[in-house]
Amino acid sequence: MTLRKLSDIVTKLKLDPSNRLRFIDKNENFIASSYKSVNNTTPFTRVSIGGTMLYRLARTGFFQLDAEKAHDLAMQNFKRFTGTPLDLAYRQQLPNRPVECMGLTFKNPVGLAAGLDKNGECIEAFGAMGFGFVEVGTVTPRPQPGNDKPRLFRLIEAEGIINRMGFNNLGVDNLVENVKKAKFDGILGINIGKNKDTPIEKGAEDYIICMEKVYEHAGYIAVNISSPNTPGLRSLQYGEALDELLSELKAKQAELAEKHNKYVPLALKIAPDLSDDEIGQICDSLIKNKIDGVIATNTTLDRSIVEGMKHANEAGGLSGRPVQSRSTEVVRLLANNLQGKLPIIGVGGIDSYVSAKEKLMAGATLVQVYSGFIYHGPKLVKDIVKNL
Repeated sequence: MTLRKLSDIVTKLKLDPSNRLRFIDKNENFIASSYKSVNNTTPFTRVSIGGTMLYRLARTGFFQLDAEKAHDLAMQNFKRFTGTPLDLAYRQQLPNRPVECMGLTFKNPVGLAAGLDKNGECIEAFGAMGFGFVEVGTVTPRPQPGNDKPRLFRLIEAEGIINRMGFNNLGVDNLVENVKKAKFDGILGINIGKNKDTPIEKGAEDYIICMEKVYEHAGYIAVNISSPNTPGLRSLQYGEALDELLSELKAKQAELAEKHNKYVPLALKIAPDLSDDEIGQICDSLIKNKIDGVIATNTTLDRSIVEGMKHANEAGGLSGRPVQSRSTEVVRLLANNLQGKLPIIGVGGIDSYVSAKEKLMAGATLVQVYSGFIYHGPKLVKDIVKNL
């Protein structure tokens, strides 16, 4: 089966006598259902087990496509479905599990990691899935196409993903316009980076440009210096380069807070491929510069766990289950070094309630998902939140 549009599956919407909206396929088979309000106008935000079945059916089709084409098609459908009865295919009602972090109140501790919605086009759709917070980006000052295709690969047997996207995005101005239009009652994080053609010694200028443009629209700002797909970027994680960058960003944060009468926290996103000493030095810089949070971790360059698998030798960062153990260890090392001085957002290989709980027990206050969401769908968010 080649799935051109998720909406190709559903050809009819029927309202049965008990006010249940039913999704019917081309062969008159039941796919999914959701309650509809008694006044027959506003759908209830509750999807039955059919919603999970619908995701599995969609995934089967998507996984027959090139990974990036499948991603783009999914995003197109999320945009198309938002605000229509078809968004019941992924809309979920989740219990409130409020968490205080970085001076903000998150309605639950499960967020969408950066990279899935680079341009902030589907914020409302991800909100409907129950995410307590959504992080969009990475966004750069100017639009850029990213690296050559193919650049996104699934390692299905390991539930991993390798990407060498290279910060492909439509630029910060485009993202800001999308954010302005979005109706989302959770916390919105905006992940910022530098353009590929900006010399690394001038990288801080790109982060400052992005900060200035997104500041008043963000719940928090994530500073991405850990992608392996922008040449030289990871060098900003070390020593004087990191101290200088954080100092400049903190000064700009103070200036913007006064200008907008709003304090927007800054969180630094780091790599998993760091020694214990390097992690300790990063913690010293975070504390010294009074950064508000740290996100651990980005993707790994290590291939030892997936050696011999299809696509394992592709260049780029590896995410998903293969990075789960290392990212949790980095969270633990951060927690030991930081001693509660700033919160940790744990990300990397979370594919179940158990792996989310491991991050929290290691010292994270919040968690984010990406690859696990690709493999397990919106139900993953619900499973984690319900069991916390």
